[in-house]
Amino acid sequence: MSRSRLFLALLLSSSGLSSLPALAQEASAPSSSALPPTGEEVAEPSDLADDQAALEEDVEISSPGSDGGVIVVTGRFIPEPVRNTAQVVSVLSAAEIARTGEGDIAGALQRVTGLSVTSNGFVYVRGLGERYSLALLNGLALPSPEPLRRVVPLDIFPTSIVSSAVVQKSYSVNFPGEYGGGVINLTTAQLPEENFLTLGAGTSYDTETSGQLGYAYYGSSRDILGYDDGTRDLPTALRDNNGLAVPADVLENEDTLIIQRNYSTPLNGSGSASGGYGVDIGDSRFGVLGSLSYSNGWSTRGATQETAQAATLVNSNYGVRTENRIQVNGLLAMGVDLPQGHQLRFTNVYIHDTSKVARVRGSFENIQTALEDLDRAILTPPYNSLNYQSSFVERQLLTTQFVGEFEFDPIQLDLRASYSNSRRTSPYERTTQYRYNSSTQGYAVNFGSPSGVVFSDLDEDVLAGGIDLAYEFPTEFVFTVSAGYAYSDTSRTFESLNFTYEDAGSPVATTANGYQPIYLLLQPEFVAFEGIGLRQTNRAFGQTVYIGDLTTHAGYVRADIEVAQGVRFEGGVRYEDGVQSLTLPDVYGNNPDGVGNSASVTKSETYWLPAATLTWNFAEDFQMRAHASKTIARPQFREIGTIAVIDVESDRLLLGNPFLTDSQLYNAEARVEYYPGRGERMSIAGFYKQIDKPIESIATIDSSGQLVVGNANAPKADLYGIEAEVVKYFDLDMLGGSFFETRRLVLSANYTYSKSQLRVSDGDTVTLYPGDINSPIIAPASNVFADGQPLTGQSEHLANLQFGIEDIESLSQFTVLVTYASDRVTSRGANTGGVVDPDIIEKPGVNLDLVFRQALDIEGLPPAEIKIEARNLLGTDHDEFQTFGAGRVDINTYDVGTTIAGSVSIKL
Repeated sequence: MSRSRLFLALLLSSSGLSSLPALAQEASAPSSSALPPTGEEVAEPSDLADDQAALEEDVEISSPGSDGGVIVVTGRFIPEPVRNTAQVVSVLSAAEIARTGEGDIAGALQRVTGLSVTSNGFVYVRGLGERYSLALLNGLALPSPEPLRRVVPLDIFPTSIVSSAVVQKSYSVNFPGEYGGGVINLTTAQLPEENFLTLGAGTSYDTETSGQLGYAYYGSSRDILGYDDGTRDLPTALRDNNGLAVPADVLENEDTLIIQRNYSTPLNGSGSASGGYGVDIGDSRFGVLGSLSYSNGWSTRGATQETAQAATLVNSNYGVRTENRIQVNGLLAMGVDLPQGHQLRFTNVYIHDTSKVARVRGSFENIQTALEDLDRAILTPPYNSLNYQSSFVERQLLTTQFVGEFEFDPIQLDLRASYSNSRRTSPYERTTQYRYNSSTQGYAVNFGSPSGVVFSDLDEDVLAGGIDLAYEFPTEFVFTVSAGYAYSDTSRTFESLNFTYEDAGSPVATTANGYQPIYLLLQPEFVAFEGIGLRQTNRAFGQTVYIGDLTTHAGYVRADIEVAQGVRFEGGVRYEDGVQSLTLPDVYGNNPDGVGNSASVTKSETYWLPAATLTWNFAEDFQMRAHASKTIARPQFREIGTIAVIDVESDRLLLGNPFLTDSQLYNAEARVEYYPGRGERMSIAGFYKQIDKPIESIATIDSSGQLVVGNANAPKADLYGIEAEVVKYFDLDMLGGSFFETRRLVLSANYTYSKSQLRVSDGDTVTLYPGDINSPIIAPASNVFADGQPLTGQSEHLANLQFGIEDIESLSQFTVLVTYASDRVTSRGANTGGVVDPDIIEKPGVNLDLVFRQALDIEGLPPAEIKIEARNLLGTDHDEFQTFGAGRVDINTYDVGTTIAGSVSIKL
């Protein structure tokens, strides 16, 4: 057995990552320069192999690119995934994911150095927004089930289907060029080592929700499963409307209309089943793995939402929102390990995530009082209006992947292909407004805006494939050249039909009938008598449907060279050709530039994206890395779309800008790593990014006082910072007693400081979308951005601390988890009368969680595991606000509460 075989496995993909089962593959003989220096103590093969087997966990990783050659590094404690890559990576194994106790992968990832997670499941890397993060599943791209974004919210991936998560913060050319802050590659579980069947169930209690007052509506008979039974199908009369009013009784459908008080909101519940089967057939190993999970949870939030401009309060709202979230997830994976190291993987993932929301909101409107003169005592009921809203949003992701990894020594070949589809349907987004009548001291229905209903549908397909080839030259030193080709086509269609009530005769609100609940007013007899109808309000050209497409062709070449003992250079270049288009079909024949003509904006760009990393193993268990690269970030479909979309969670209108351009990033990083013991690590790094044309969110206030968020390219930005991490174990057997004999203290801490600044100079311009795709507005950049402002989404300080006690011989863990993120900008302030308002700020704050996991081995019963969790013990609230010199405005602020959860799983 060669020494190189003892010190490391084959290099993973061209990013340097691979699963530890690759240790079974044959490695080439080491060069003389790769051997340890004279006098260095080298472990005996049997000792080293036993030590690794006992203390190092197999980490299953699948990423794009072919394996490289074997380069020996000195140090027994450098873990394989880190040892085998030239890049800056953080690896979450299945055990580390389990220790966090999180139910979805987004929650687990927020424990990684430099990562933060928003309330809606999007991951920020080093403070850069979600557009600068790339999420892959088994090395392949995924579509997003969100019409508001092109990236994937990672809270839809349950931890039960993920065997590892790799966060790579330095760019390597085998990955797509859209790589601003980093790539997050999730690997699904494959090939069980032993046959198993596991069943699980759990429940949780939320102090702000469970047993408390909330709101609900019936919907349909299958809502409890997260699927509509046809009750919410779009009525034909609305689909085929000709622009004239349609009798409103087509929306009689009181099951989606009547919002009721729920005086005791149920507990949350979940159940899961997973199983695996593997069998050896000759020299090959065949395996199949399946999992299915279901969860049903409730969340009630009482939020204050205000808008202001020029230090003047415009609107002030208080609403109670109850969300019933139902998730159904499934995984079916099959694989074959063939002789000579060949591997075939076929993976299917199904995720169905439904949000059923009922909300009641009171509004004080058109206040128009300067904050310095405002007496908030006047903001007491009665409200100017009461608004009742209900929605049922189904998000679905289905992906099928094939991955083949082949070893033809000295040639390695990877093949990858996938088809994915995501859907988001949101029928019957209902809003009913009742306005206060001071003379009658009652609330009468308002058959006009915003009362009405919205039907929206998103369908997105992603077809992706790639081939990677690597050749290891038979030289005295390791010299591997790899090349590859990747193709991706993303196609999205989004449609929204918006309808508002109207009454043809005298307004119903002026009659006694106006004080009736709306479900009575929509009875056919009353509709006919009062002439109540529905009229589509978004028939203007470009406001109903958009079609987005992004097609990329890419090729790369990369070299991985051992330039000297302990010194490794990886460098290459990627050529990427991308065509992104937005097409507005003339749905209703009213294109002002020609009836029946579509309008489109197409951006075709080609890039050469170089990357280089130098790694120096300058002492045993030490590594130093230096990295430089160029990458890009493309605008998301929603950011270039012309259809305004309401974000029902934050109650703001999102409007795209079809004139956005790609951002280009120039990246540099230096890092030192030390591995003092098995599983332990210490590191410190410094990083710098220059961003040309970063995309920033901009807030404005429309005529009704609604918060509207758009986007524009800022001229330039700089981002720099440092990050540090330590993971350390302390044996507790010195305390004596059988309890401490097999237990150790676990300490994991990381901290990231980052600073960003926009760069705005005289003469810089910004392109804005005024509502006409043919007439962009080009304005001075200083009208929108201020020099020195931080990037949106960027927290200056990020910190994570985990400490606890665990048993090294059986499952018994108690972990305390603390997370901190400092204030970050969510949107730039509006330009009001030539004065730019303050930025809108989010305050994530400190979060404290406790997780306890314990294996149960009771004679006569199958093995079991219990888990008890306590989340947000400090009661940290969601706090988004705007601070003017004369006072503060709450943009979206609510109590989050504490969650106590318990679950049990049984392995049969």
